Amino acid sequence: MFYREAGDFKVSYRDDSQTFPIKFDRYRYYAVLAVAFGIIPFIINDYWANALLLPFLIYAIAAIGLNILVGYCGQVSLGTGGFMAVGAYACYKLMTAFPDVSMFIHVLLAGGITAIVGVLFGLPSLRIKGFYLAVATLAAQFFLVWLFNRVPWFYNYSASGQINAPERDVFGIIITGPNAPAWATYLFCLIFLTLCAIIARNMTRGTTGRTWMAIRDMDIAAEIIGVNPLRAKLSAFAVSSFFVGIAGALFFAVYLGAVEVGEVFGIQKSFLVLFMVIIGGLGSIFGSFAGAAFLVLLPVVLKVVGVDVLGWPTDIVAHLQLVIVGALIIMFLILEPHGLAQLWRVAKEKLRLWPFPH
Repeated sequence: MFYREAGDFKVSYRDDSQTFPIKFDRYRYYAVLAVAFGIIPFIINDYWANALLLPFLIYAIAAIGLNILVGYCGQVSLGTGGFMAVGAYACYKLMTAFPDVSMFIHVLLAGGITAIVGVLFGLPSLRIKGFYLAVATLAAQFFLVWLFNRVPWFYNYSASGQINAPERDVFGIIITGPNAPAWATYLFCLIFLTLCAIIARNMTRGTTGRTWMAIRDMDIAAEIIGVNPLRAKLSAFAVSSFFVGIAGALFFAVYLGAVEVGEVFGIQKSFLVLFMVIIGGLGSIFGSFAGAAFLVLLPVVLKVVGVDVLGWPTDIVAHLQLVIVGALIIMFLILEPHGLAQLWRVAKEKLRLWPFPH
């Protein structure tokens, strides 16, 4: 009797339509938030922050944003790395131009600027879809990287072409720069992830999410029943780019501290976030978390097992990681297109009936 819904009745529409209507799910998420906010900041160190926690938090935001566009609205995008670069460079320009403004405002404005850019590059989705839309967003990826490389204004005419995050604090606690404590950077990213996840969860369960899914399932039928494809597709690009821009700003300012656009936000970044969505599960907020956690944890596990325990060369372990990720993508696309999120749903279904036969 690990998981039961029997007796969990609702007496009002408000109770039935809340974000987590099942008590078990609601209490479990409360417990996760309590551990994340109340315990981990007191035991975290620099290694755990830089190797696991910060990349997971930031990539989870990016995966949620891409999942809204690809999983919920069905618009294929290969330009995630470029949109993350927009958020990073927007945050850098805001930090240097307005040093007295709070970092919260800088990150949110960076997300807003990325949303505007995402809408502009999302305009082709009104005429093309599928493979052709993927090529259009791939062109956006290369164009944005080229733009940030070739226009010196974006990196404040630095001789190296690299942008460096100046030291900034929130309520007197340093958030960016080499002197920022691990617990502060972790909490800063965790707050943004929590807010983004709550917003995405509620949007995908509401009217906006239903219009996105109607466009995804059959856009012509959705338009016949009154869904505005212009508003649905562009809103998906805007919300997705907003989240991805926030992830890019945090990746630059809080996690790395220094960025060269071609090395950090290249096409590999776009594919990495897309793989997180595919492995985690298309059309699932939980799948975005699962995919980000899996692909962040996989290199660390392979390094510990392959290099530290078995003594394999580092390049062999790196190639093994690519083989594992590729094999998992093929396996999930063929056997379980909804990824780890669907496996979790199946596990819950079995726990509902345990110990009785299925």
